[in-house]
Amino acid sequence: MEDRFLPIGTVVLLKGGKKRVMIIGFCAMTKEKEGKIFDYSGCIYPEGLMASNQTCMFDHSQIEKIFFKGLVDEEETEFKNKLNSLIDQFGSMNSTTPQA
Repeated sequence: MEDRFLPIGTVVLLKGGKKRVMIIGFCAMTKEKEGKIFDYSGCIYPEGLMASNQTCMFDHSQIEKIFFKGLVDEEETEFKNKLNSLIDQFGSMNSTTPQA
């Protein structure tokens, strides 16, 4: 998988999954895993998001197969460049922070 982040609307199957998931967001967090930032949030496909408690959080490494890649246009490319830059900045800030 060549992209660091797949576009919104991409439909994937997660490792061990039986139902496909559509990517609906990036850099998602949950109350259950405080401090953990997941690469993506998603909803089941084709049903979509029917209630806020039906979203799932997952990382790029958990994707087994890509069924459909979402729209890639100028706006998406610009957003992805900004997102990658922020992630790189966040990563470098964490690597220079002394551990207690």
